[in-house]
Amino acid sequence: MPEPRFDALLWAPRAWVGGRWRDGVVLRIGADACWAEVSCDIHVAPQGAAVLAGPVLPGLVNAHSHAFQRAFAGMAERREAESDDFWSWRDRMYGVALRITPPQLRAVAAQLFVELLQGGYTQVCEFHYLQHQADGSAYDDPATLSLALADAADDAGIGLTVLPVLYERAGFSEPGLRAQQRRFATTPASVHALCRTLNAARRPRMNAGVAIHSLRAASAEAIQKLLRRVGAEDLPLHIHVAEQTLEVDACIAATGLRPIEWLSHHARLDSRWQLVHATHASTKEIESVARSGAGIVICPSTEANLGDGLPDLPGWLDAAVPFALGSDSQVTRNWPQELRWLEYGQRLALRRRNVGAAPLAGEPSTAARLFNLALGAGARGAGQARWGLEAGARADALVLDLQAPGLLGIPPEQMLDALVFATDAAALGTVYVAGQVVVERGQHRAAQTIAARFKETMAELWSVA
Repeated sequence: MPEPRFDALLWAPRAWVGGRWRDGVVLRIGADACWAEVSCDIHVAPQGAAVLAGPVLPGLVNAHSHAFQRAFAGMAERREAESDDFWSWRDRMYGVALRITPPQLRAVAAQLFVELLQGGYTQVCEFHYLQHQADGSAYDDPATLSLALADAADDAGIGLTVLPVLYERAGFSEPGLRAQQRRFATTPASVHALCRTLNAARRPRMNAGVAIHSLRAASAEAIQKLLRRVGAEDLPLHIHVAEQTLEVDACIAATGLRPIEWLSHHARLDSRWQLVHATHASTKEIESVARSGAGIVICPSTEANLGDGLPDLPGWLDAAVPFALGSDSQVTRNWPQELRWLEYGQRLALRRRNVGAAPLAGEPSTAARLFNLALGAGARGAGQARWGLEAGARADALVLDLQAPGLLGIPPEQMLDALVFATDAAALGTVYVAGQVVVERGQHRAAQTIAARFKETMAELWSVA
């Protein structure tokens, strides 16, 4: 596998600094692989600087991923029965979850991570609930599958936040897991212990937090036990919530409260929390999340693919609740498409254009406003104190290809608008992660090797389907 290139000093004709385009930007990479200097209005490249071929954006965090589901993407797009919904899709997805081995997970995740890098993500939060062997028994090393993901991230060169998931039951009224879910079983103690083990490993570009699968999959008692173990630790805390109306109805029947309402009353929400999906939220729930400081993670293409519904984007934006983006089931693996799905869903539902813009607040560009919001919230969801093109942040960057069809001839100030709303082909020339070039001329440095392993793994998985 070729070694990535490392450039200590970069000069960009334009770069996205402080939430807007700036000209003549010098980016100096320190020995710690973070930006040591970000200076604007330097109109001549310093001696020895690598001159970047196009405008530069910061990499985005993919705040919600199930890597193993990359092996299932595109494999559930036929309806064999009278009805098909999230729940029938889930039952079919379990077939892959029950078969995949650690080496296969590494191969699938590495292919996914290559695609995410080529799609503009430089960090991914892995909502990791696949924990045990195929028969449900524990591995000798509880971190076996987590480390397969970490190895895959190393193979691809992406940053990784692993979120071990609390998962103990099949539903509100179920005493335990179904046979199909036997690989997912965890306890508050095992989740917290795995998080600590992964953080203690101090692998480059990897950190860990904790997650709760959902209110239906974890009892109130178990949630409280996990929160007591976490205490005041500054860890990302993620949970699936209010993705499906059936889930909302079941939560009301079981607890008397809507899911986000329950969390607001019982989980002590704060800025560490990320509520994944939050598709079906009332106005009062949105207001309570805003008061708490928690954020949400929207996964537009997956929510469309599964028929989940549309979030109240204007409500969340008006309440100033941070929102990040996730790829979830991996049917889409680049953030410009996710932002397009997010905005277009709102346009179709509301019959308005540029729903995400805020001209009265001086933000007339839908793409710019949504990108800036996702940039900051994604970093927080991954436990990154600094992010973007600023001193102290990890030296990640995306260099746009000005010859890409959707960007060709576009005026500089509208480059981000065109990237999100007029580009349907690859538009990134170079991608840096921690100062290293992992994608060059639109191609990942290890794409062929990783793709070959992925193809072999797919043949193994689906030959026994």
